This record gives sequence, C-alpha cells and structure tokens, in this order.
Amino acid sequence: MQDSNVTPTEPLIPREGWHVMHLFYNIDHSQWQMLNREEKLTAKTNLTSLIQEINEVEDGQVLSYAIASPKADLGFMILMPDLQVLTGFEKRLTLSLGVDVLQPVYSYLSQTERSEYTTSPEQYAEETLIGEQGLKRDSEEFNTALEEFSTRMEHYLHHRLYPVLPHWPAICFYPMSKRRTGDDNWYSLDFPTRKKLMAGHAKTGRTYSGRILQLISGSTGLDEHEWGVTLLAKDVIDIKAIVYEMRFDEVSAKYGEFGDFYIGMLLPLVEIFERVCLD
Repeated sequence: MQDSNVTPTEPLIPREGWHVMHLFYNIDHSQWQMLNREEKLTAKTNLTSLIQEINEVEDGQVLSYAIASPKADLGFMILMPDLQVLTGFEKRLTLSLGVDVLQPVYSYLSQTERSEYTTSPEQYAEETLIGEQGLKRDSEEFNTALEEFSTRMEHYLHHRLYPVLPHWPAICFYPMSKRRTGDDNWYSLDFPTRKKLMAGHAKTGRTYSGRILQLISGSTGLDEHEWGVTLLAKDVIDIKAIVYEMRFDEVSAKYGEFGDFYIGMLLPLVEIFERVCLD
C-alpha cells in the first residue's frame, strides 16, 4: 500500500515537444546461460510486456532493433513527454532480462524541437510571395499561396515536435554538433548566414522524401553533443547516400562534427531474440 504521506512526483514535461532517449546494450551471454529455461522464458516475457507497456502510455513510443555490428546487440528508441516516466522505464528496461544480462553500451538524451531557421508565414509572404514572385498583398493568389504555406508548415512543425515514427526496417542514429573553435566557428556567424546555409542543407534532405524519415532532436545541455539525428529508411543504401551527399553541403563540410553511428534493423521482439541468440 502506498504511503499517503508521500508527495507524488511532479512530472517533467517540456513546454513543447517530447523527450527522446536512445539506448544501446550488449548482452552478457555468460549471465544469460546461468538462467534455466523457465527463467529465460520469464525474462523474455518481461521485456515483451514492458515494451507493450511503454507503447500504451499516452504519447509513448518505442522502437526496438538489432544492431548490425558488434558495437552493440540491442537498441531502443523511446519517445515520451514526461522525463520522470521515461527514466523509470529506462531503469526497468536495463533489468528486464535479469540482473547484468543487458549491459549498457551507450545512451543519448534529447528533446524534439522546432528549428530556429524555419521560415515564418510573414517571412514567406515578404521574401517569396512579394519579393520573388511579385504578388500583391491580399490578392487572391497571394492569400491562397500563403494559406497553403501556413498549412504545410503547421503540419511540418507538429510532426517535428510530436512525431509518429513508422516501423521502416532500417534505422540509423548518430549525435552531432556544430564546430565552435577556430575560423570555422558556427556560432560566430550571423543569423542570416546560418539560415542560408541551413536552407541549402534542408534542400538536400528534401530530395530523399519518401525514402528517408529524419528526426532531429536537440540535446544542448542534455548530452555531450548538440543534436541527435535519427534516420529511418526502407533501404540502408539511402541512409548511406543521404549522409554522404550532405557531407558536401558547407554546413557539414566546414561546421559539422559527428559522433559514432549506430545502424540497426527494426524487428518484432521475437525475431530480435533469435537474432541476438537469446535461445
């Protein structure tokens, strides 16, 4: 019975957006082999039930995947508004197969966020509709174009802050930062220059629409880099292609700094258990 004098934990929910946690584990097979058949079945049932519980939390999502190299065995990506609840799930996940069976390899905490370089409707009206297309303000063509842009951007912003991720078969995660030293200090550039560079970067990304779903989450002050980048794809070659092509954009070539890349395959848990040799 819960002590009635215990104060309930206050939620830690951002004013906008959700928390994102990437978790990577190796399996200690020596610990796993110490379990008997019934204990192994119970352990796998515990993990399966926990994944289902996370997905049943309001606005909770979890992607489970097998890692494609010895860098790690298992990966999980969890999205959830409340950091208190998310952290509780993370601790339970680490222990879900038994003490010391899942060995943490790497983790990354970030938040979904809007981009400071997103064009506002007023900027679009002034710079594009009036400045580039020569439309008259409040004309029928102007109003229609502005309404279409506003609707499109509202959808984009909602997806960026509150994404519903598809279960495409390939996933890539890597952290990145902008360079802050020497002549190529991103933060010494003025805003118009940074926005122009990011616009070119975004243009490259849009050519992969339908092949790559990209989620960029902010981690300044939360983890060792400034952003976490998650790429979901139907074909690993598209992950390779978009990362390679973007390396030639000035924003990456001069100012990008990258952490390790983790590549995985999204699978049902029963197939993941087989893939990582949890017999």
